[in-house]
Amino acid sequence: MPDPASAPLWVQARERLAAAQSVAVLTGAGISAESGIPTFRGAGGLWNNYRPEDLATPQAFSRDPRLVWEWYNWRRETIAKAVPNPAHRALVKLETAKPQFTLITQNVDGLHDLAGSGRILKLHGDIWRLRCTSCGAHWPDRRAPLPKLPPHCGCGGLARPGVVWFGEPLPDGMMQEAEHAAAEAEVFLVIGTSAVVYPAAGLVPFAKQSGATVIEINPEQTAFSAMADFSFQEPAGELLPKLVS
Repeated sequence: MPDPASAPLWVQARERLAAAQSVAVLTGAGISAESGIPTFRGAGGLWNNYRPEDLATPQAFSRDPRLVWEWYNWRRETIAKAVPNPAHRALVKLETAKPQFTLITQNVDGLHDLAGSGRILKLHGDIWRLRCTSCGAHWPDRRAPLPKLPPHCGCGGLARPGVVWFGEPLPDGMMQEAEHAAAEAEVFLVIGTSAVVYPAAGLVPFAKQSGATVIEINPEQTAFSAMADFSFQEPAGELLPKLVS
């Protein structure tokens, strides 16, 4: 009988994934980059052209809400043209196959929703939701472009994007749920994340220490590549469908 260890690494990873009953996934901007959405870091990243402190902090919004909203309106228009890619769809297939499955995403673009994923923890919020800075109401709004900048709530208060800005805490209970999913996972998939944004990046060593097989898919090596049981430097849209087939 052939030695399983002699099989190609992607085949070994696929077998680990197939055998797991509990799977957690962490996705970052890289999975959406394959749908044409610019990443924040790396070549062509959004932060190469804009300073985060000018556009993605509570202080920036207080200083110039219209400027912030002009940028987010542009982002919404860019994202609205994108569609889920094979990696997004492979995760939907994986979700339907596993009794325990949690998708943890750092992305705010909603492509996982459009693909059909259901069990999603959105660590950094959702660009397609707005939140009132006066009464706290929040609501979905997928119009792109928005008809008026900056938008307002029905109460008359100024609305802000429903995302987590630099210097803000994650939504209540969100990280605890993510940590629970990572701790329970037999396989922890890390897809398209630079592994530098915390606390999300801390989920990788947490899952590893909890006994999960860590499978990383990212075009470039990251700080966690050496820690991963399997690390693949290739596009998720090409590899992930093979791993969940």
